[in-house]
Amino acid sequence: MNTPITNPLRVGLRQERVISPQCLVIFGASGDLTHRKLVPALFELYKQRRLPSEFAVLGCARRPWTDNEFRLKMAITLKEKIEESPLDWEEFSSKLFYEPVDLQKPEDVVNLGQRLEGIDRLQATHGNRTFYLSVAPKFYGPGCKALSSAGLLNDPKRSRVVIEKPFGRDYSSARALNQLVQGCCQESQVFRIDHYLGKETVQNILVMRFANTIFEPIWNRNYISSVQITSSETVGVEDRAGYYESSGALRDMVQNHMTQMLALTAMEPPGHFDPEAIRNEKAKVLHATRLADELKPWNCCVRGQYAKGGNQKNPLRGYREEPGVDPSSTTETYVAMKVFINNWRWQGVPFFIRTGKRLAKRLSEVVLTFREAPVHLFDSAGGSPTSNQLILRIQPNEGAEFKFEVKSPGSGMKSRPVEMEFSYDQSFGEPSDEGYVRLLADAMLGDPTLFTRSDEVEAAWRLYTPLLELIEDVPWQLPVHQYESRTWGPAEADALLARDRLLWRRP
Repeated sequence: MNTPITNPLRVGLRQERVISPQCLVIFGASGDLTHRKLVPALFELYKQRRLPSEFAVLGCARRPWTDNEFRLKMAITLKEKIEESPLDWEEFSSKLFYEPVDLQKPEDVVNLGQRLEGIDRLQATHGNRTFYLSVAPKFYGPGCKALSSAGLLNDPKRSRVVIEKPFGRDYSSARALNQLVQGCCQESQVFRIDHYLGKETVQNILVMRFANTIFEPIWNRNYISSVQITSSETVGVEDRAGYYESSGALRDMVQNHMTQMLALTAMEPPGHFDPEAIRNEKAKVLHATRLADELKPWNCCVRGQYAKGGNQKNPLRGYREEPGVDPSSTTETYVAMKVFINNWRWQGVPFFIRTGKRLAKRLSEVVLTFREAPVHLFDSAGGSPTSNQLILRIQPNEGAEFKFEVKSPGSGMKSRPVEMEFSYDQSFGEPSDEGYVRLLADAMLGDPTLFTRSDEVEAAWRLYTPLLELIEDVPWQLPVHQYESRTWGPAEADALLARDRLLWRRP
């Protein structure tokens, strides 16, 4: 009897993996990310019984807290979840510890090493440590250097570092930071985190493509006419004005989140489901990606900034009226651009990327529009048949839908578009894990599949360097266009697609 060949991608995704005894060290434990995302994600992992019994969390920051003070502050943050599982919290909180540490003081890092040895003995974590740098980007390099100098990164099998975005501000700074970090430890120890990659539906792009034979044969320039990748928010800059003024949408969203979705959508099938095989294919896509007009990059990019909007009952401030924002700021809160991927699969297919704050709807999605039928045999209820579309919804209502033409009821032969939909919540009966739940588990497992490799980071920054140079050197060539809050962005972004006789999808 012939043994059926098992799909390695499917097996890789369904395997139950066990986290080794471990101490997760969080630098920046007094910060917002730790309170809102990291500790809640760890508590969720604990409730799902995915953490080992030999486990500890050591929070580190400059504030002189004690273990009990740290536990109390985390309990306030997790009040609602604790009420649902009080016994779980009692057990989990006993694994929370705190050590005052200033990464710029060598003596503090030495004391940290001694505290970790004590936790190793107390919790039987066997010296396995994951250091999470939830600190300001300027401390990423010095933080790694301090840990390395204290000997805490010497064992590549038992120590690793998780680094938040943004990883650099441009190509040269990202390259310098990579060199510094790689001088402190091996690349296999470095986990550059992008929480978008922790979303089930981002990962589902791989499964949709490579586990279904109906999609992969038509996933190319012969059948797809254009691709749109959108991430829109209804909120404004909120309390991030200090960071956002020095960043903008291009650095905050496009260089990382949007570019990673582009890479997953466009990559070639890996030879096998292996972290490096997947990251190799993503890197190849990024190296092949180019701005649609490299000689005149202002022709393929639109920047915008939200202005006042809303109504009398709910007026919305413009970006320049937000607290902490320069009244004459030219920082973009919206970016739309057109790129090409110069390879065999995608040559000539435009990829349109857009992201913005204070837009009409909160959503993240990838839209693949297929080429029209060569001959229109049937009249359409809308005038002419619409192109087929595959829409991969990242958020909200995670799932996918496929738009295609069917015959309208009646005696005539007219067609009309319909939608076939898949929803994660409805199909599986429970919401998917929050991104940090998956990514924290993978980091502690030492699985780099969903983390960004050094060459990917540098390739992404290299792609957007012409735009960053324009903004800094000749900003009038890439001006910021105002758009009313809770609309879909500036009219100039519509004109960008109109040149190709296309429209943005507006769900």
